[in-house]
Amino acid sequence: MAQILWFENFQPEDTPVLGGKNASLGTLTGAGLPVPPGFAVSADCYRKALADNGLTGQIDALMAGVDPRDTGSVAAAGSRARELIGALGMSAALAETIGAAYARLCSQCGDEALPVAVRSSATCEDQPDASFAGEHDTYLWVRGADAVADGVLRCWASLFTDRGIAYRLERGYGQHGAAMSVGVQQMVRPRAAGVAFTLNPLDGDRSQIAIDASWGFGEAVVSGEVTPDNFLVDKVMGTIGRRTISAKTLEYRLTDSDTVTAVEVEASRVSVPCLTDDEIAAVARLARRAEKHYRCPQDVEWAIDSVSGEVLLLQSRPETVWSRRPRPQGGTGIADPITSMVQTMLNPTKPLPQEDHHG
Repeated sequence: MAQILWFENFQPEDTPVLGGKNASLGTLTGAGLPVPPGFAVSADCYRKALADNGLTGQIDALMAGVDPRDTGSVAAAGSRARELIGALGMSAALAETIGAAYARLCSQCGDEALPVAVRSSATCEDQPDASFAGEHDTYLWVRGADAVADGVLRCWASLFTDRGIAYRLERGYGQHGAAMSVGVQQMVRPRAAGVAFTLNPLDGDRSQIAIDASWGFGEAVVSGEVTPDNFLVDKVMGTIGRRTISAKTLEYRLTDSDTVTAVEVEASRVSVPCLTDDEIAAVARLARRAEKHYRCPQDVEWAIDSVSGEVLLLQSRPETVWSRRPRPQGGTGIADPITSMVQTMLNPTKPLPQEDHHG
C-alpha cells in the first residue's frame, strides 16, 4: 500500500485512493500548470486506521441507520462518527511516514517549518455531477509534523460532517465505502484570491469566464462571507464585459499569532478593485488552461502570491450546474464564440493585456 503519493508523480490509476481534489492537483501538476507542490495521504491509510481500530463496522452501521428525511438522525450519526475517528489516534508508523514526507516538502521549498494547507479529498468528491465544495474540512497555515498529522486526523473525521452526509444522501452516493484522502500542500500567502468559472454562472454562456475576487485568502469568497468583486471576461476577445466592484469588508489574513483569521478590511481598501486588469487577464488565462486540459467547464480556485505576484492554481473541479444541461441549438440561449465576437465588436470594452506565451 502506497501511503504517500506526490502530486508531481501522479498517475491516473492513483485516482481511486486520492479522491477528486488530490487527483485533480496531481493531474494539473503533471500538465504543467502553476500548482503549489505537495503530497497526498492515501485513502487506504484512512481505511486501514478504521479497520485496525475496529471502527469500520461501527461507522458503517451508524451510516446505514441514518434517516435522510430527519436532520436529527443525520446530526446524531455524524457526531458519533466524528467522535469515534477523533479518538482513534494515529499509528506511530503512519505519523512517522507523514512526518518524513512533510520534511521532504520543507526541504524542497527551502523552509524547515514550511506552512502548509491540509485539505480533505473524499473519494466521492469533485465528480461531474457533484462537487462537494465546502462539505469537508481544510486547515490553513499548518506548521510542524505533529500539527500536520493532527490535521490529517481532523480531515478524516470531517468525512462525516452533517453537510457531507446529507450531500452524499442527496446525490445518491452510498455512505458505505466512502473514504478520505488528505492533501498536504505548500501554503500560499495571497494578496488576493477567489474563484473563476469558465462559463457565466448566471446563464451558462460558455464564451465567458466569470471571476470572483477578494482580498487575502480565498476562504471569504468560497464561504460566502464577503461580497467579492466580479469580472466577466470574454474568452475569445479577451475583454472585460462587466466589472462589479463590491464593498469587501472582511478578509482572511495571516495574523501575528501565525494563524489565518477573519479581520476587517481597512477603509482605504474596502471599495478598491482587488485585481488589476493584468491580473484579471492572468486569472482568466489560467482558468481557460484548466478548461482546455479537462475539456469541460471548470470551477477554479486561484490565488495571487503576495511575494512573487504569480497567479497560482489551488484547485479545479468540474462545474456542476450548467454543464449538466443540454446546450440549446440557436435561439437566445448560450452564446457561441462567433456570437461573442460579434457582440464584442458591436459593444467594445477595454481590451485585456494579451498573453505572451502559449497555453
